Amino acid sequence: MAQEKSPFGGQPVIRFATEVDRRSFMKWAGLVGAGTSLAVAGVACSDAKKPRAARDESPAPTQDVEILNFALTLELLEADFYDRGLKANLLTGRDLELVTPIKAHEDAHVSAITATVQKLGGTPAARPTFVYPDATFKDRATFLATAARFENLGVTAYHGQVTRIGSKEVLAAAASIAGVESRHAAILADLTGGKPFPAPVEAKLDKEAVLQEVKPFIGASSTASPAGGTPGGEEGN
Repeated sequence: MAQEKSPFGGQPVIRFATEVDRRSFMKWAGLVGAGTSLAVAGVACSDAKKPRAARDESPAPTQDVEILNFALTLELLEADFYDRGLKANLLTGRDLELVTPIKAHEDAHVSAITATVQKLGGTPAARPTFVYPDATFKDRATFLATAARFENLGVTAYHGQVTRIGSKEVLAAAASIAGVESRHAAILADLTGGKPFPAPVEAKLDKEAVLQEVKPFIGASSTASPAGGTPGGEEGN
């Protein structure tokens, strides 16, 4: 499904504790378009055959940690979003049956990425404050439409970064999560009347396009919640 508008209607929902955290997230969001989709197997495989020195960039462990923390921030948002949506009792029947496991998957992704960052000797990204537009959890249609939009953005994020990862172990884990996120996007596209598999190859967004989609829902680096919003979960991982 094409991104028709910002997942949260152009309102900021992620508020980082520090400006450093915000800039780090935006840095990696801007590099999403520089990566190659997992689906473009020919390009990925041809590059993989080159000696490390011949590649465009030699990812270092520090870069792997930064990429994982970028993904962790998105997973924290997704886990919090689904938690609040399910608690709002907006879904029933088949909708509830399909979305409930998605929330469990996001929780598992948060735990897995956190553990991997720690294993690499890094510090997991701090949990931001999540503040949603008031209408986000008012009805089924708005909740599912929002979920569909940012699931697609999440898939693009993973596909844009996996080829920048240096560690084979980390790459395998990221690719596995990317596959699951793609399934989430397909399920939500189906529930909202979209196309579960719109193209044979995942779309690739350039840096400017990704930043245009991400910037609207990134708030200022502050722990204070803007008026009129609905705070997300408690602080801490």
